[in-house]
Amino acid sequence: MRTQKKTFPTWCRSCRRGYRHAAADTSERWRPNGTTDPTRNMWRLNKVRHKSGRQGDSLEELRLKRREHERALRQARRDRQLVSRRLLLTEDEDQAEVTMDTASEGQGVVDVFHKIHHSGPDREAHMKVLSKALRDPSAQLTFIKLENSMHLLVGLLTGSDARCRLQAARCLHELSRSPHRDVAPACLPATSYLLTYLSGQSTRFTELCLYTLGNLCPDSEVVQQKLLAQGIIPALASCMEIQRHNPAVVEAVGFTLSQLLQTNDAAVKVIPTVLASSLPAQLLSVLAPDPNFALAPAIESAWCLHYLTSSSRDNKELLSRGALLRCSSLLVSLGGAEGNKEEGLELLVCPLLRCVGNLLCCCPVEELNTAVADPQLVICLCALLQTYLQTQPALARESAWVLNNLTAHSNTFCSALLTFNLVSGMIHLLPFSQGINTLILRVLANIAHKKKDFCVQLAQLGLLSALCATLKMADQEMVTLSLDVLFMLVVSAPQVAEEFVQQGGVSLLEAIQYNSKGEMRGRATYLLEHHLLSQ
Repeated sequence: MRTQKKTFPTWCRSCRRGYRHAAADTSERWRPNGTTDPTRNMWRLNKVRHKSGRQGDSLEELRLKRREHERALRQARRDRQLVSRRLLLTEDEDQAEVTMDTASEGQGVVDVFHKIHHSGPDREAHMKVLSKALRDPSAQLTFIKLENSMHLLVGLLTGSDARCRLQAARCLHELSRSPHRDVAPACLPATSYLLTYLSGQSTRFTELCLYTLGNLCPDSEVVQQKLLAQGIIPALASCMEIQRHNPAVVEAVGFTLSQLLQTNDAAVKVIPTVLASSLPAQLLSVLAPDPNFALAPAIESAWCLHYLTSSSRDNKELLSRGALLRCSSLLVSLGGAEGNKEEGLELLVCPLLRCVGNLLCCCPVEELNTAVADPQLVICLCALLQTYLQTQPALARESAWVLNNLTAHSNTFCSALLTFNLVSGMIHLLPFSQGINTLILRVLANIAHKKKDFCVQLAQLGLLSALCATLKMADQEMVTLSLDVLFMLVVSAPQVAEEFVQQGGVSLLEAIQYNSKGEMRGRATYLLEHHLLSQ
C-alpha cells in the first residue's frame, strides 16, 4: 500500500543534528554523536520531531564527545601549522635570517642584557641583537632567569623612546614564540601594556602586539585568565573597529581571537564574552562576497566563526546576525567558478563549510529558506565536491556533509538538486570511498523522503542501477543505507519496483537475505515479501 511510506522513520531528518562540526580527517566522526543508528527502526513508526529534546545524560555525553572532537581539530590545525605561533618579520629581514646563528660574535644573551642595562646611544642596536638572540630557545630561558630582565623590558616598552619601545616589543614577540612553558607566564608583566597599545596609531606596532598576545595564549591557563581579566576581548573588538580597513591588523586580530577560542575553557570563559561583544558582527563583515576582499583576514575570521559555531549550544546569536546567509553567500561566490583552486583557498573553504553545516543544524526549519536565500548553494557545494574529490577528499567529504544538512529539512534544496541536474553527478560518486559515498547516499535519501515524484525522478536518473552496485559492497553501512533508499523508491510507484526486478534486484536481495544477519537480512526479507515478489 502506498500509505506504508508514512511508517518510514524520518532518520534523514534527525541525522542533521548528529553531524555537529564534523571532522575533516576521520570518517567515524561523521557518525551521529551520542545517538543510535538512525536506520535501526526502519519499518517501525518512529516520529521524530524537529529539535526534539534529549535526556540530560545523553546531552552531557554529546557535549563531552563534541569537546573531544574539537580538541582533535585544534591539534590537527596545530599539526598543519595553521594555528602555530606566528613570527612577524621586520621589513629588513627575511625567513633565511631567522635560522642564522644569532650569537655568532660570541655575545651571549647575558652580555647583551648588561649592555642594554646601561643606558647609552647604542641601546637600540643592542636591543636588536637581543631580539635576534631570543630566537634561540635556550637563550629565552637564560633571559627570563636573569634578575630584573622582564622589568627592564617592560620599562623600555613603556618608555618615551619610540625606537627602544619597538625593539622591546620585538623581544617580547620572540619570547612569546618560546616552546618552553615557563616563558609565557614570565611575560605577564607586559600584557596590560600590550593591550593598551592595541588602540595606538601605529598599525605595524599594533600588529606586533597582537601576534605577541596571540602567541602567549595557547599553553598557559594563567596567561589566559590574566588576559581575560585584563579585558582582551573588548580590546580586540575595539582594535578591529578602529583598524577595520587595515587587512594586516584584521588578520592579526583574527589570529589572536582564534587562539583564545581554542583554549580548554573557551566554551565557558571566552565564547559568551565574545558573543556579547561586537566581534561576531565584525568577523562577519570581513566575509563579504567581494572579489577584491583580502584572503588572509577572511581565513582567520572564518576559523573564529567555526570555533564559535561548533562550541555554542544553539547559535541563536550568530543566526540572528545573519551568519548563515553571510557564510553561505561567500561559499557561493567561491564555488561559483567550478575548479577554482586559488592557492590557500582551501583554508577559507574548510571553516566556511563547517560554519554553514553547524548553523544549518540549529536553524529553525521555517527560517531555512530565508537564512539561505540562494538555491545556487547546492551548485557551489557540488562544485567544491568535484574540485576537491581527488586532491583533498576531506574537503569533498565536508561538502557532502553540508549538502546532507541542507537537504535534510528542505524541499526547496532537494528540488534544486534535481532542477540543476546535479543528481546524476552525485550518483556517479557512489562507488567513491573515504566516507563520501555514505554521505552522498544520505543526501539522495533526503531527496527520496520528500516526495514520491522525487523518487520516480531518482529512478529515472539511474539510481536503481547504482543501488544494485552498492548492495554488493562490503561496507555494511552502505548496504544498509542502500536498502533504506531502495525501500523509499519501490514504494513510491509500481513501475519503479518493476524496473528493479528487471535489473536483477531480486537475486541481490536474496543474496543479502541468506548471507547477512540481523537488520540487513530483515530489511531484505521485508522488501522481497511485501514489495517485490508480490508484484
